[in-house]
Amino acid sequence: MFKNANEIPMNELPYEKCLSRGTASLSDAELLAVIMRTGTTGRTAVELAQALLAKQPGGLLNLYRMRIEDLRQIPGIGKVKAIQLKCIGEISKRIAMAQHFGGVHMESAKAVAVYYMEQLRYKEQECLMVCMFDSKCRLIGDSLISVGTVNASLMSPRDIFIRALEKHAVYIILLHNHPSGVPEPSEADKLATEQIQLCGKMIGIMLSDHIIIGDNKYYSFREHGMI
Repeated sequence: MFKNANEIPMNELPYEKCLSRGTASLSDAELLAVIMRTGTTGRTAVELAQALLAKQPGGLLNLYRMRIEDLRQIPGIGKVKAIQLKCIGEISKRIAMAQHFGGVHMESAKAVAVYYMEQLRYKEQECLMVCMFDSKCRLIGDSLISVGTVNASLMSPRDIFIRALEKHAVYIILLHNHPSGVPEPSEADKLATEQIQLCGKMIGIMLSDHIIIGDNKYYSFREHGMI
């Protein structure tokens, strides 16, 4: 293991390697080392990045899962580096969402689930969102309605339809995550969906689907014939 940058061949330093071979040639640790720029006493930036990747089983997913406070527990990562790393995690999430935005159609539960997957799959509490669509089934906005406990979210028809009316939505889709990673609906999920669907019919804003996000998988009430 190299102990300082002077012991690393010049063509293997992350910056030089990137210039000569391209970003795809860099390992996960080397990519993070470029972002962090410097290491600490007795540890290069690459070694510091390797320590971060090994801190929890997720590797690069640690940028999502670890809080700033957790990152700062790694020797050599202070407040500034921790903030930089969390911002990189957020940027990657937004890039993933931007890539899928054009494919979001109300008729496709998969497209909606993929678009929101990275935003919701790592949450430690249940988060309820409402996605709003116009008369042409185009996504016109979304809103976080509630953050619940680890195993229950609060579905308030009042809050949901206030947001939908503000956006002049014609259709809505509900989304919430299951921190367990298993997207199967609970009896409470089913009951709340029925209540919101009924309220929507009375108001004139149709509930098109309720999608539960798990760990890289989803459950669609519409696909299962429950809406």
